[in-house]
Amino acid sequence: MKFRKIKSAEDIIKITEEIGFLPFFANSIEGFSIEENCPGELWFTPDKDGPWEWKGPIARDGRCVYGKFFANKAGFVSKEWFPILANYRRDGYDFDARYEDGLVSKKDKDVYDIVYKNGSVISKKIKSALNYHKGENVGFETVITRLQMQTYINTSDFVYMKDKNGNEYGWGVAEYTTPEKMFGENYISNAYFEEPEKSRERIYEHLLKILKTQDKNDLKRLIK
Repeated sequence: MKFRKIKSAEDIIKITEEIGFLPFFANSIEGFSIEENCPGELWFTPDKDGPWEWKGPIARDGRCVYGKFFANKAGFVSKEWFPILANYRRDGYDFDARYEDGLVSKKDKDVYDIVYKNGSVISKKIKSALNYHKGENVGFETVITRLQMQTYINTSDFVYMKDKNGNEYGWGVAEYTTPEKMFGENYISNAYFEEPEKSRERIYEHLLKILKTQDKNDLKRLIK
């Protein structure tokens, strides 16, 4: 499939709002990514911003939800479609109920609780609070990715560290929140009226039509 060329953060937002879902990286569906539709000169250049720099402002904007939602890789989901995706991925469980039923590890709960209680928190502070250090507590990326894939956590911003002179440096540290904190407690629960499998089929039918493909297996790899 072909999108119009992506040349700005606003292009990403508009495409995501139009189609509901937009992976950041190339995936099982050819052409269905920011990576494949944004000119090379906008990637990692010192004199102009590109997708890597835009993702923080887009996440803050609130019209799209950003996180690792596509086969453990990052991308955007529109505010309209995210509750439907969450209803499918959560399979009828809010986080506490999932934990009470023994479907969540203690490590996942520890990370989720810190994010939920703080409203938003950067990854460095989560790691510090839970002693995620080499040779001690390990597996943070696995936990935070799983929580995003389950839609309990999303990325709200990227925070740049500053040197002693106040100058920003580095790639930007992910700041995490929950969809409920970002958009309100009823944002996801309003979609709970629908059976999770029905939500899944709605997503599949929508994307099969948009992407003009009949191969549901490619979607399953990306959306499951």
